[in-house]
Amino acid sequence: MHFGDLPFMTTDWSAVPETEHPGSAGVATWRTVKAGEVRVRMVEYSPGYQADHWCSRGHVLLVLDGELVTELRDGRLFNLKAGTSYQVADEAEPHRSRTATGARLFIVD
Repeated sequence: MHFGDLPFMTTDWSAVPETEHPGSAGVATWRTVKAGEVRVRMVEYSPGYQADHWCSRGHVLLVLDGELVTELRDGRLFNLKAGTSYQVADEAEPHRSRTATGARLFIVD
């Protein structure tokens, strides 16, 4: 992630349109702002959401509400609750997430 010539900006997330991204179960709802090379998102996972792919993109992810289980391809599992984050570099460790109860996330990548 490179911030480059990113100017100061604010975001009213309630004004950002939603897009839906189905998982292998449930749905992820994204509100996305692109600023230069940076993508900033508010993401909500429905209860029962499960990602349908392994992701190799780098992220900084903060759980705002709910609980999230992130699995690494090597089998390690991480249980994240509100106030917990993870950071991973591009192509470092493929990962995918799921939630039984639903989760709201803030993600920068």
